[in-house]
Order: sequence, then C-alpha cells, then structure tokens
Amino acid sequence: MTGLMNPSSGCDTQGSALFACVSTAWQVHQGELRGYLRHRLADADAADDVLQDVFVKAMRQGQAFCTLINPRAWLFQVARNALVDRLRIAHPTESLADDGAELADPGETMAPIDALADCLTRVVGELASEDAALLRACDLQGQAQRDYAQAHGLSLPATKSRLLRARQRLRDRLTSDCQVRFDTDGRVCCHVPRFDPD
Repeated sequence: MTGLMNPSSGCDTQGSALFACVSTAWQVHQGELRGYLRHRLADADAADDVLQDVFVKAMRQGQAFCTLINPRAWLFQVARNALVDRLRIAHPTESLADDGAELADPGETMAPIDALADCLTRVVGELASEDAALLRACDLQGQAQRDYAQAHGLSLPATKSRLLRARQRLRDRLTSDCQVRFDTDGRVCCHVPRFDPD
C-alpha cells in the first residue's frame, strides 16, 4: 500500500514527469488527509483504504490534476465523497415491509393543523365569494397582495383590510363549524371534523 501511495517509488521517469504535480500535491497533503480520515473513521486501516482510493483517483486525473487551481480542496472533496460512500455501505438502509404493517396511521401522526385541511377547504367554499377568492389567491395559492390588488382594481391598503376581515371570518367559521380550538400560543391544537350528511 505504501508503494502505491508514493508516486515516485514505482514509476518510470516519463510517468513521474507526467504526474509530477500529483506527486507534489500528494506529498504535501497526504498527512493532513490521513489525519482527517482517521479522525472520522474509527479504524485506521479503513482510513488508509479511503486514502489509497483518493490517491488512485488523483493519479487517474493525470494532467487534468495539474490544471486544478486548488489541488488540496480537490483532494479533500474526493476524500469526503469516498468517506460518505464508505459510511453508506457500512450502514445500509432498511426496506419497508410490503404489507404496510409497520406504517403508522396517518391520522395519528398528522399535525392538528394538517388534519384540518378538509374542514378548511369546505369552510372556504362556504364563505362569501369575495372572501373565498381573496383567501384562495393570497393565502392558499401564495399570490402577492399587491398583485391581487392590481388585478382586481383595488388599492393595496383596501386589499390588506379585506384580507384581514376575510381571515377573521374564516377563523370564526372554523371555530364554530369545525370546533377548532387553539393552544395558548394561538396554534391549532385540535378540532372535530365536520361531515356532510349524505
């Protein structure tokens, strides 16, 4: 292994001249790279294996390595990538069961505000058409208030005022129709889903 990582040990003179910049950069940064890898890997032999992979990749670059502005940065980037690859192999991911038995019930893990989506959609549809259009555009679809005002021939202050009143009416309807309750910080904590009679 040391013979492979010492570029001058087994190369002929033409090869040494061709990869002189690799050799120089390697001699300057090899110790620092080894320390970096040994710090992150508990096994010194594993660190040396990754270090050898980095050296081989640098040698494969050939003269392209000589054109690098910062060879140290390139060597460390390759070392980081090789380290990540090795850690991924060492810690494989677990596949999910085919029957879905291990999956949690979405109703149990869903945040209260997310569980409110059905009720919100229904209540917005029952608001006055102006309120519903304004809330859908600005709050649900993310349209800027300024753009909404220009598109509907309104001033920006009028749009802001209408949106504020529409939000208050929506909140009142959610509180009464869906029995939404808020915690001490003003966040939705729970609600009772409203089902339409069929």
